[in-house]
Amino acid sequence: MADEITKAQVKIIHKEIPAKIIFEDEQCLAFHDISRQAPTHFLVIPKKHIFHISAAEDCGESLLGQLMIVGKKCAADLGLNKGYQVVANEGSDGGQSVYHVHFHPPG
Repeated sequence: MADEITKAQVKIIHKEIPAKIIFEDEQCLAFHDISRQAPTHFLVIPKKHIFHISAAEDCGESLLGQLMIVGKKCAADLGLNKGYQVVANEGSDGGQSVYHVHFHPPG
């Protein structure tokens, strides 16, 4: 199933399947999670495929930072002004089941 979700994220990036997109630029995409675990739950993903945060090269520093900034802006746009979490699971021991870096800011 996780492999199917990874494939779905790639298809969303390429506009092969629909998604409720919140934000998009040349580096990343933010969209509502279809399996939400909070009233407001979205994903922020890089367009470049990165399996794990630990697999990001040093040049990925700005990309990972961009994901955090986009998440912050989307959270504000969606009214999450009193606080929210930013969740990113790393590796199977860290609970990662979808092997395309993504941040969940549920609120």
